[in-house]
Amino acid sequence: MNELLIKALIAYLLGSIVGSLLVGRLRGGVDIRRMGSGNAGGTNALRTQGKAFAIWVLLIDVGKGWVATRWLGGVSLPGIAPAPGLREWVPAVCGVAAVIGHVYPLWHGFRGGKGVATLVGAVLGINFWLFVGMLATWLLAVSLSGFVGLGSMTAAAVLPALVFLMGAEPRAPLLVFGAAMAVIIVFTHRSNIARMRAHTEPRARRMWLLGHGRT
Repeated sequence: MNELLIKALIAYLLGSIVGSLLVGRLRGGVDIRRMGSGNAGGTNALRTQGKAFAIWVLLIDVGKGWVATRWLGGVSLPGIAPAPGLREWVPAVCGVAAVIGHVYPLWHGFRGGKGVATLVGAVLGINFWLFVGMLATWLLAVSLSGFVGLGSMTAAAVLPALVFLMGAEPRAPLLVFGAAMAVIIVFTHRSNIARMRAHTEPRARRMWLLGHGRT
């Protein structure tokens, strides 16, 4: 098989190790998909299980994204020849595969999280400054709106623009990676969009600058 396809498959399987569900099993069978918002991500883990649980979830989900792009993207697999002309695409494809694995995990009935933490890890493994740009965008969006989900969607949506503005290389793979991530993250937050439209989405009031003084 092609190196790109093999690594993409490995990255998907790695992404399928969902932090909240793994930690939940180690904690006696806790399944946070049956609690709170029903999402298997770090935010729901924090709200339903507390800080310690959420920190472990975050470390696992960010870590697997980093491993997929930084380590798997560059390692040579025994007996597998590098794909001619496609080597520069490997980290980007592995990053996409890891996020898809988190959203649709093979090990957990294809019911995972929204992919934000894994995206963060993948971007950290590819280019630290892209992560800085995304973080700044997220902070600005959450500070102005109070919606964490909107901040996550905005940060993902600006990723292709950050690749272009920062001159990140390799340009074409990273632009495709950024566009794919924007689509996936907005799609996984469709319930947040529905709640915002219905004015039922909770706000992060400690971070919402415009919400200070409101009740």
